[in-house]
Amino acid sequence: MKKFLITAILALMPLTFFGQSAFDKYDGLDEVTAVIVNKKMFEMMGNIKSNDKESQQYMNLVKKLDNLRVFVTSDPKVTSDMKATSDKYLKSAALEELMRVNEGGKNIKIYVKSGGSSTRVKELLMFIEGGGKDETVLMSLRGDFDLNDVSALTDNLPGGDALKKGLKGPKGPKGPKGPK
Repeated sequence: MKKFLITAILALMPLTFFGQSAFDKYDGLDEVTAVIVNKKMFEMMGNIKSNDKESQQYMNLVKKLDNLRVFVTSDPKVTSDMKATSDKYLKSAALEELMRVNEGGKNIKIYVKSGGSSTRVKELLMFIEGGGKDETVLMSLRGDFDLNDVSALTDNLPGGDALKKGLKGPKGPKGPKGPK
């Protein structure tokens, strides 16, 4: 029984490892600019007091986040690898497409793993593939947050404008769209 338990744990360990760090291989590459923020930093930021309504909305969001990973590159080889890695991750992580935009040679794709309601999200993945010399952006955001709150975070991130544009419509945030 002990051997079976150890074998089962070792067999499942790569799945857990892949799910948590599928994109970590881009951290430290010379061709990639990486921004990685972990739960501890979000917890520290969430404890800052603010009287400003916009800042308070931001603080409320960061308390709900577990990690943020943003990788940016202009290197065609790294772009190709990022695309392949994100495609593989999408198949294993059961994310559903929220939206897709092809604008000015850029392909923008946003995927989510839904939470308890149509606007609750456990994970958001955005992939912007630039055309020509444009940068490619891969962003992964995990936690338990509402799409209504995400716009407070997007202002200072690479690809944030595309994300904000995609999440906001004439009637506010769009909920995840499943297969029809």
